Amino acid sequence: MSLTINDAETLITAARQAADTTGVTASVTVLDAGGHLLAFRRDDRAVLISGETSTRKAYTALQLNAPTADLVDLVKPDGPFYSLPTALDRPLLFIAGGVPVHRDGRLVGALGVGGGAPEQDHSIAIAALQELTRTR
Repeated sequence: MSLTINDAETLITAARQAADTTGVTASVTVLDAGGHLLAFRRDDRAVLISGETSTRKAYTALQLNAPTADLVDLVKPDGPFYSLPTALDRPLLFIAGGVPVHRDGRLVGALGVGGGAPEQDHSIAIAALQELTRTR
């Protein structure tokens, strides 16, 4: 089963609501399992770079099948993935706010949130995932 446009819209709406609740002006990106853009939304007041960071966070979570919040320490100078951010053609971003999306135990896409502090972006992404799980 794949991530549908309806799923993507649920994620975008839930992330927007969570961002509004926390007072964060954010960008939200949803990618399918192939890393292709499925949905995107940038709050009118969000800083422009948040669109890029939300997309890179989603891509990183997808490629490594892990929340970006769990990967931050791995790219520090003494971490095992220290050179990974610059080793690939497509840039990865190891800042909290990206989460993989699973269905029936399979990776079907990823969600990225940018615009707030890393912890805020992560909590917004988790709230959106929880809403998707609740509505399935």
